[in-house]
Amino acid sequence: MDVPPDGGYGWVVVGAIFWNNAHHWGLVSSYGVFLAYFLSHSHFTEATSLDYAFIGGLSASQALLMAPFASVINRRYGLKVAMSLGVLLETAALLGASFSTKIWQLYLSQGVCFGWGLGLQYVSTIPIIPQWFAKRRSLAAGLAAAGSGTGGLIYSLGVNAMLTRFGYGWTYRILAIVQCVVNGVCLMIIRDRNKMTGTKTFNLKFADVVKRPELWLFWGWSFLSVMGFMVIWYSLSDFARSLGLTSHQGSIVAAIMNLGTIIGRSGTGYVSDILGRMNTASFATFVTGVLCLVLWTLARSYAATLCFAFFGGLVFGTFWMAVAPLATEVVGLRYLPSCLTITWVICVIPATFGEAIGLKLRTQGDREYLHVQLFTGFMYIGASICVFFLRMWKLSTNENMTSQPTSTVADSKDAAITSVEECREGSSIKTWIKVTKV
Repeated sequence: MDVPPDGGYGWVVVGAIFWNNAHHWGLVSSYGVFLAYFLSHSHFTEATSLDYAFIGGLSASQALLMAPFASVINRRYGLKVAMSLGVLLETAALLGASFSTKIWQLYLSQGVCFGWGLGLQYVSTIPIIPQWFAKRRSLAAGLAAAGSGTGGLIYSLGVNAMLTRFGYGWTYRILAIVQCVVNGVCLMIIRDRNKMTGTKTFNLKFADVVKRPELWLFWGWSFLSVMGFMVIWYSLSDFARSLGLTSHQGSIVAAIMNLGTIIGRSGTGYVSDILGRMNTASFATFVTGVLCLVLWTLARSYAATLCFAFFGGLVFGTFWMAVAPLATEVVGLRYLPSCLTITWVICVIPATFGEAIGLKLRTQGDREYLHVQLFTGFMYIGASICVFFLRMWKLSTNENMTSQPTSTVADSKDAAITSVEECREGSSIKTWIKVTKV
């Protein structure tokens, strides 16, 4: 069995994926600023608020829908070809959006085409981290995922300034040039280890694993987490507007949320390697729900909104950091690409309709976003229940494995129930953590 090097060139790969995430997920994150801008201007006279919400959702959902196609391209032509196509599509999408005068043109460019480019890059890179890391897998995944927050922080402030000065046309063109250059450099640096690990883009034997209830718990957590995530991600800038704040203050709110994401994703990854990936994911998901139901519903001022944006940013995007490490724990490294491919397809629905549902739940009057806040909070609470039961399954699996002969345990690992590192115990952790670390 190939052993991940847990370092070396792997850290270079992490850095490249970090900046790659910054220049596509960061751009998607900045759409919250575009959304607030379009809602307060009449550049597309035939468009409704629901149109703008669907465009933002399409960028994310089309990226996830591209998962099977990205897998096929990776298998036949390799990682570099898939990512190169992604960069070209993103560049074309942003240039197309810059010349859009009708809302359907923005649908096709910013929504569909950009989503395809994003999907080809993101889906291609997400299985790479587990190939390079075992003991530090969650830390590496967290650092790479923090690129999304970094890009969101940069672009949330930059996009608002450019929209004010140049309008949406030249803003899109500048973004097209920047992402093309940076992502082009990143794809030249990124390297996978598929040949060394024996990992396949899609394993037909995965059909035998699909029947397991723990996998459906994992997918339930994924579905509900993405639904809640999309609402918060795109709504905070407009929520600031609903409180009477300016567009500049709304961009600051989005930037603070992304600052929290930078700290939260890398910090959550570090903690996951110590306390267990399922423990951390369960706790972070539940805390996000509580923050939505308590702190966000009470946010009635600029300062309170900034407070929620920061603390919510620490934990609300845990899914994107934890999805690959948790999938590895559930199905093993051998079936990881197959599991993630189906996970992305399942998440297409919440990614597409999450923000549209959020905007439709808005009401008139003093508490315009109250129903949105409650809906989002309960989505995360439901997700935390799924991962809690998944954690219970993992504990029972570990107990069964420790009671089996060594050869049987090895066979179970080879069958992709767990990886070598998932069954180890850290000698520096307290006994309680040792027992419950999953």
